Amino acid sequence: MYRTAFLDIPPLRAAAGAVRLPGSKSISNRVLLLAALCDGETVIEDLLDSDDTRVMLDALVALGCSLQRLGPSTVRIRGLGGRLAVRQARLFLGNAGTAMRPLTAALAVLATLQGGRFELAGVPRMHERPIGDLVDALRQLGSAVDYLGQPGYPPLAVGTGVPGALRTSEAIRVRGDVSSQFLTALLLALPLAAHEHDIVIEVVSELISKPYIDITLRLLARFGVAVQRQGWSRFTIPAGAHYRSPGTIPVEGDASSASYFIAAGALAATDAPVTIEGVGLASIQGDIAFAAAAEAMGARIEGEANRLHVRRGAWPLRAIDLDCNAIPDAAMTLAVMALYADGPSTLRHIGSWRVKETDRIAAMAAELRRLGATIEEGPDWLRVHPLGADGRGWRAAALHTYDDHRMAMCGSLAAFNPARLPVRILDPQCVGKTFPDYFETLWTVAQADPADIPVLCIDGPTASGKGTLAAALAQRLGYHVLDSGALYRLLALAAERAGVGTDEAALCDTLTVARLEALAATLPVRFADGRLWLDGEDVTLAVRSEAAGMAASRISALPAVRAALLALQRSFRRLPGLVADGRDMGTVVFPDAPLKVFLTASATTRAQRRLEQLRARGEAASIAGLLADIEARDARDRTRAAAPLAMAEDALPLDNSHLSIDESVQTVLDWWLQRRPFAAASGPDAAARR
Repeated sequence: MYRTAFLDIPPLRAAAGAVRLPGSKSISNRVLLLAALCDGETVIEDLLDSDDTRVMLDALVALGCSLQRLGPSTVRIRGLGGRLAVRQARLFLGNAGTAMRPLTAALAVLATLQGGRFELAGVPRMHERPIGDLVDALRQLGSAVDYLGQPGYPPLAVGTGVPGALRTSEAIRVRGDVSSQFLTALLLALPLAAHEHDIVIEVVSELISKPYIDITLRLLARFGVAVQRQGWSRFTIPAGAHYRSPGTIPVEGDASSASYFIAAGALAATDAPVTIEGVGLASIQGDIAFAAAAEAMGARIEGEANRLHVRRGAWPLRAIDLDCNAIPDAAMTLAVMALYADGPSTLRHIGSWRVKETDRIAAMAAELRRLGATIEEGPDWLRVHPLGADGRGWRAAALHTYDDHRMAMCGSLAAFNPARLPVRILDPQCVGKTFPDYFETLWTVAQADPADIPVLCIDGPTASGKGTLAAALAQRLGYHVLDSGALYRLLALAAERAGVGTDEAALCDTLTVARLEALAATLPVRFADGRLWLDGEDVTLAVRSEAAGMAASRISALPAVRAALLALQRSFRRLPGLVADGRDMGTVVFPDAPLKVFLTASATTRAQRRLEQLRARGEAASIAGLLADIEARDARDRTRAAAPLAMAEDALPLDNSHLSIDESVQTVLDWWLQRRPFAAASGPDAAARR
């Protein structure tokens, strides 16, 4: 997951390949609560790992559930059997409505029957999301629920600590036109009280998001409770209802998350399809209906039980006028797709957007306008006028995300724009709520022209701090990093292990050079998390010795070796961007890089830095010897025949002799931001404050 202040997405020109979806958030949190309420053990497979599920898991542990991790996405939960293991707790539920609403109802019922008092709170935005309709319904039951802040909103206190009785002989009435989660919460909680007679829930207004209620009913049945439904206004929980573990239950891939990849296929899968694994046409999730909406706009979709294949069909996409009541989350993706349509598109009955993680109608309207679109909005509708498939009208934009995961994921689709403009996503880590690896997954199917993938080059002499600066910049930007000097060190290590000499005498032998060239062409290297990997082995420390550095300097002077490594170096130019450091990154390897920095420091300063590094590793050295080595290496690098050390004509010089690493990073980052095509609204510090 990207934890940067912003993430720049280059222009994306095509999409193809396969993605595996994370588990459904809606199913994951429902199943977690059901497993906690029932008797026995439940093994949950393919569970979503996200902010929302983590707060639910933390809450269940705080309530006394036994939880065991069996794998990255598999947990075993020993349920409470409808009995409170603790009678008092304070629960923090972040911004997870799928945790806040159902836990409020379940704890209110249990605290009333068994005695207990619980406080439930979240982030500030959760305290702006309404819960009054659910509280009113729980008070009808006789449960004590108190507001600890603004009436109608969390935080809440449920229970008094003293056991009492529930009033279940009359129908419990609840509104359904604000959020279907209120009804879901009651449906999940009231089987705990249906000991002697049926319990009836009546919905007193039009129920929105009916497919989410269908998910709830299906999962209740899996846990042994068959709720009777009369239309969408009356639900009966049978007397004697009792939760029973299904033993093992898998979680479907998230259909809402599938919408972004369906859209990517509809926009850009022209040669081969985008295949989405983990959810298919047999899904129990209502958001699978998004596939039909995408087909109405022109997407070509072939479906299987657990897989979808999507290609571009009509182009430009066809405008739609659609009632989105049944797919409120996925409908956000349609709003961005509408930018690529042949006329205005209208999304109706989306009033629930106003009370989600942010006011999504206002937020979507504002951000689509930043891209250049004309937008009309109403209390429960949004009309999007297209920007056109010819590229005219599009603007490069820094998109605000409002701490809303779906705003970030939807915004990424604007990078497929035909104007070939990049898009900046502010606060990209907000996708952690439901899809932490969303952007990394997008890179596996999205394609960009290499020339559109930005590269920031850091060149300079040995020991100038290029690697440290490059790594820090890559971390700030969320880019890949290429330590080209490390490539030569890795090649030297690979040569040593293969029995190929790298001393001066050996390098005069034609056969030895040919063997080095062959090794360079197939060097199995990887950079990850500040570590260096050679053929799957972490060799970070092994290549940092002075001997390895000297060997790297010698073999880097060989034209045949440099030519063999050139293709490998350029292959690191991958989405979303690259920071490359070396001695010829800006002059030879990436001459089209939009920013080239020539980093230097005095030879004495560099020798002193190298001495401190060696002493930190417990290696003996003298400043005089290091200074002589550095001066000799500088001379050799400046005068070698192949790619001599030189500052590119369009590079910016940076002498860091008297700068801290933070000062150097900020200087280069300021230069970088000045060269990006975004308005001044999106500096990293400003983005971090939003």
